[in-house]
Amino acid sequence: MKWRLTGRYMVSVIIVTIITVFINLFGFMIWLVLQASSQQNEENTPETFTRTFEQYITLSDQDITVSKEGQQALKQQNAWIQILDENGQDVYHAQAPKGLKSKYTPIEIVNLHKYKDKQLMSTIYAGGKNGKGEEYSYFIGFKDPSIGKYLFSFDTKDLISQFNIGTMILLSIDAIIALFIGYLFSRQLIKPLGRAIYGIQRLANGDYTTKLPTKGIYKDVFYNVNHLSEQLASSQKEKDKLEQMREEWISHISHDIKTPLSSIQGYAEIMKDPSYPLSEQDIRHYADIIENKSLYIKDVMEDLNLTTRLKNNDVMLHKELVNIVPLLRETLIDILNDSRYANQTIELQTNVDKLMLNIDTILIRRAVTNLILNALVHNDADVKIIVQLEQKDHTHITIQDNGKGIEEAELEKVFDRYYRGTNTGGTHAGSGLGMAIAKDIIQKHGGDMTIQSIIGEGTTIDIQLPA
Repeated sequence: MKWRLTGRYMVSVIIVTIITVFINLFGFMIWLVLQASSQQNEENTPETFTRTFEQYITLSDQDITVSKEGQQALKQQNAWIQILDENGQDVYHAQAPKGLKSKYTPIEIVNLHKYKDKQLMSTIYAGGKNGKGEEYSYFIGFKDPSIGKYLFSFDTKDLISQFNIGTMILLSIDAIIALFIGYLFSRQLIKPLGRAIYGIQRLANGDYTTKLPTKGIYKDVFYNVNHLSEQLASSQKEKDKLEQMREEWISHISHDIKTPLSSIQGYAEIMKDPSYPLSEQDIRHYADIIENKSLYIKDVMEDLNLTTRLKNNDVMLHKELVNIVPLLRETLIDILNDSRYANQTIELQTNVDKLMLNIDTILIRRAVTNLILNALVHNDADVKIIVQLEQKDHTHITIQDNGKGIEEAELEKVFDRYYRGTNTGGTHAGSGLGMAIAKDIIQKHGGDMTIQSIIGEGTTIDIQLPA
């Protein structure tokens, strides 16, 4: 893109230069044509006629004459001729006007050639002819009043000054032409930028409907602005969706916390009220309920704290080299020891007895527990869960159930924060952050997690950890 703009600018400069040079050449050519035309016209000027008239003059021992062609030419030009010898004496004249002298002094000859003679009513030009061992001079006078002759004299310094002024004028004209053409090209370059700037301003003001035509020298810029507009619109849509999910999640979590708090408060009031005759067994039962509800609230608060720390990358892994096989076995036993899941079917399948991994045991146990509990609470009581451990290119921990399955529309959201599935069972209680926490923990270890599900057949979650 940068090189295209640079190239376009250079081409513009070159074009401006070429056009300016072309205009100068065009003007110079016109001047040459005028000069050539002037040279052609000079062939018919009185001065040229006078210089070439010597061809019609014949010098002989007996006489000096002008040929018939010369006399005819004089008539056509409405002119007369006078031939003088070296002493200024008239030796021949034809069609001469009245008042023509027969002898001239040198100064008279000079003045006669230099200025227009008012007495003779003619403009006079001089020429020369050699013959008979002498040099003859002749005057040709043109009676046409439209013909004039003027003396031109100049000062060299003044001529140089005039030349400098002319050069400055020419350069000024060239500069004006270059500026005008440059202005036209600049408009072509800047006008599209105005559209791009306007589009960016709209984006800055939160209007993500910008759509610029992707054509011209800035088509890459327009394309990127359009792409940015689409990305921002998509991000805004996702942000609005996430905000809605967060608000719904806050509503759910508030309800989930409020419910056990109500139970804690209610049983505590009963135990405190002396008007209720409670047996020791009742007190222990109520105390057990209060403890369970308190532990539930504690788990929710821990989930909130952990997901915030994972999101902000504020969790330090305390890795150690451990055998993952007994770790998974102990995790499953702990879940089955919970009275709520004592009757569930959970199996561990592995083809190895020892597989050493460098992991944070507490967080990995937490991730696997969250995934298994999620399978339990979102399915019926008779669901069967199989945990498989395999060593391939990576270490794979697969958690598979034969439960209800997950809709395809929900499958992409199960690892999102604040998302709770629509098929949550009645036994479900928690923050709704378990799946997101599990994935964050696995990714924190440099691994990944994928999910596949078929409605009515079950769900399979595959955890890949670096070997």
